[in-house]
Amino acid sequence: MTAQKHPTDPSIPGFDALGLPETLLEALGVIGYERPSPIQAACIPLLLEGHDLLGQAQTGTGKTAAFALPLLSRIDTRVDAPQVLVLTPTRELAIQVAEAFQRYANHLPGFHVLPIYGGQSLGIQLRQLARGPQVVVGTPGRIIDHLERESLAVDALRSVVLDEADEMLRMGFIEEVERILDALPEQRQVALFSATMPEPIRRVAHRYLRDPREVKIAATTATVPTITQRYWQVSGVHKLDALTRILEVEDDLDAAIVFVRTKNATVELADRLAARGHAAVPLNGDMQQALRERTVEQLRRGSVDIVVATDVAARGIDVARVSHVVNYDIPYDVEAYIHRIGRTGRAGRRGCAILFMAPRERRMLKLIERATRQPIEAMTLPSKAALADRRVARFKQEVLDILETRELGFFESLAGQMEAEFGTDAQRIAAALAWLAQKERPLRLEFEEGEPVPPPVATNNRAVVSASVPAAAQSALVRYRVEVGRTHGATPSDLVGAIANEGGIDSRRIGRIELFDQFSTVELPSDLPANVLESLRQLRVRRAPLRIVLDDGRLPRRDFAGHAPSSGARTGRTDFQRRREGGKDFGSAPPSKPARPGKRRESAQGRPEGGRTPSAAGDSRKPRRAGGTPAGAGDAGRRKKR
Repeated sequence: MTAQKHPTDPSIPGFDALGLPETLLEALGVIGYERPSPIQAACIPLLLEGHDLLGQAQTGTGKTAAFALPLLSRIDTRVDAPQVLVLTPTRELAIQVAEAFQRYANHLPGFHVLPIYGGQSLGIQLRQLARGPQVVVGTPGRIIDHLERESLAVDALRSVVLDEADEMLRMGFIEEVERILDALPEQRQVALFSATMPEPIRRVAHRYLRDPREVKIAATTATVPTITQRYWQVSGVHKLDALTRILEVEDDLDAAIVFVRTKNATVELADRLAARGHAAVPLNGDMQQALRERTVEQLRRGSVDIVVATDVAARGIDVARVSHVVNYDIPYDVEAYIHRIGRTGRAGRRGCAILFMAPRERRMLKLIERATRQPIEAMTLPSKAALADRRVARFKQEVLDILETRELGFFESLAGQMEAEFGTDAQRIAAALAWLAQKERPLRLEFEEGEPVPPPVATNNRAVVSASVPAAAQSALVRYRVEVGRTHGATPSDLVGAIANEGGIDSRRIGRIELFDQFSTVELPSDLPANVLESLRQLRVRRAPLRIVLDDGRLPRRDFAGHAPSSGARTGRTDFQRRREGGKDFGSAPPSKPARPGKRRESAQGRPEGGRTPSAAGDSRKPRRAGGTPAGAGDAGRRKKR
């Protein structure tokens, strides 16, 4: 093996100098990648040349792009068969890597990537593998399942990647990894990445890699100590409420850059902040260069305090008064996070970086902490009462400043005239003027989104949230239609997770879910605010837009046993047996009691018993049963999770 170190050097050439095709360079430009990280600059040319590779770099240095980009450049999209196999230790990493491949291949027509892992319906995976994805990303146990079933074709396989090999060793997967490598074609390229290189990993490399090139990137602390980093667990519509509080209560806030993922989001969020009384403007790549430069100059001069930006548009901003960076949308990778927070703490000043994180994004938080070698503490938001007190105190101070510094003779005379004409005292007139003065920032708060949910408390290695079901959870349910179904690979747990996390809806308020081929139906509370529904319409599940709309209104009246009066209603206990789907237990109570919103019995799809049944008009609305297979399709989804 030949060791190759690549320092962190600003003179590293751009991606266009590494030999990547134009389709990938175009996708990188859209994502906002301008210059490769050291691990990418070292690995991409070697993998493009066809060498086996042994890479050592800490998590969060950009190693996914280091192997995904060169392997994508050699994909033949005319061949509907797996050409790249990536092994990961966890399902979360498998999903993350698959999403990265999809982003990088956004301009490759005919490209398909498939993540497969335990806990997911085997039946769905079998159907998707039959379509011939060019890249398969999976955990060792489930990959072995498909190799034994001969459902994972390996004849066209060109490359294999072992990602986070030391984690697979720690979790006891090395024997499975060796079984998989033994079952693959001998003529293949192998890349092994690991943060550390214990002896067992070295033995695997010696046995399965042929004359590998070795790349080692020294671990460094990626952020400066003058930046304080904190996070708040929040999602969906609650994020705006949390952001509003932060912008008002942070004592040392001078100016802030708020990062979102999309160009449209910059405009929407800036408008919503402006409606709440904040001087906020968008900054994105669709704006003309002159307007972007003028926006940055406004931020520098102090005529604008908040800029809502995308990663691409904010690259290179150097404004000393930026005291806060808020990651409103969590970044795709650690490198983007480091670039973002580098906009604060400049010119010798202290800076503050705040990360908004949904529960399902906790893995990214851990990756950021490992890469930056700095803990990120949970922050505490003030209550509405405390925020109102802050506004009142600020208002009083503003009034006092005017009394002490302004000539008020004309206004005193005007107040006297109103007192005489209206027949009321000066105190009521002052109260009316104060009401007018509050404008978009009321002194008494009534946020329509409600209180943000606090971060979960770790107890015995499990996340526990102490919260009772709100009274609104007892409201009637309405059935909605979403344009995501079985053919998209969606599961009920996908829909529950997306709606609960991104819509900020308590999962106990989500009712019956039924999956069909091209769409699904889901029961939600009838009293959802318009802004929550708008947030849900922008969601994507399994990379398909949700496009939620009302189906056909309220649920039908249930009979005394809790069943809908329909000839297609299911009876008996078969559909409601306890099993595991996607890592979550779905169980049920006996079918003799009626289901009620907020106290629901869940089927294997995570839905209450006794909901509305699908129409009998045609097979296209045949609902999905446990494990993702159509009713009567057998037990393919009941294999033990690996």
